Amino acid sequence: MIHKRIVTSFIATLALSLSAVSVFATADEAAKQKGLDISKEAKARDAGWVDGTADMLMILRNKQGQESTREIKTKTLEVLDDGDKSLTVFNKPRDVKGTAFLSFSHPVGNDDQWLYLPALKRVKRISSRNKSGPFMGSEFSFEDLSSFEIEKYTYNYLGDETVDGLDSFMVEQFPVDENSGYTRRIVWIDKAEYRLLKITFYDRKNSLLKTLTYQGYNQYINKHWRPDSALMINHQSGKSTELKWTNYAFKTGLQDDDFNRNTLKRVR
Repeated sequence: MIHKRIVTSFIATLALSLSAVSVFATADEAAKQKGLDISKEAKARDAGWVDGTADMLMILRNKQGQESTREIKTKTLEVLDDGDKSLTVFNKPRDVKGTAFLSFSHPVGNDDQWLYLPALKRVKRISSRNKSGPFMGSEFSFEDLSSFEIEKYTYNYLGDETVDGLDSFMVEQFPVDENSGYTRRIVWIDKAEYRLLKITFYDRKNSLLKTLTYQGYNQYINKHWRPDSALMINHQSGKSTELKWTNYAFKTGLQDDDFNRNTLKRVR
């Protein structure tokens, strides 16, 4: 009789354990799905801008707070069946004038990126293995300059948090690409407009590497939100890079031919 009670008790405990595992597995899958759904919604809400231009200041600060500033012109093209295309041209100061960076993002596979360096008078292709390297001495990597594509990550919903007084979702994103410089990143997206407010980046050792925050959002053509500034802080080096945008314009008539690596040497 005692043996029978022990067996019965064991079976009941096992059933409860299996039930708990099932509940946790279901909750885990739900968190993954919610993280994916939030990211899809943020992407979908910004669709339809077609193309855009802007002027940008890049302010580099070292650990001691010393600054250097670069004047940049950006052009972007929305590609509905692929990742977006972007062209970044440096106008000042003189030592970087004429430097141009062209990026073709892709949802699946490696992005295509080229950098024209006028001092060398040649176009350098950025390999996928070098995508985690710094872009023009800034705290942004080449990887950071690609457009956000859903397929580049897997997802996990972490909960809600208030950022700058705005109720926000916290979504963990894990890069699919094995050449990524990050093990994961956490993004904060505001619930009202699905704008990206903050990103924390974790390096290959899963240590906090950088934090990117966006400020001063304004709405353009009654739909698309764009920030006035962004600040990337490198917690490991003490350096930072600030970006400031002005003169946003959309649907300007840019075409695929305006994003051509063969003309990088001549862009202005």
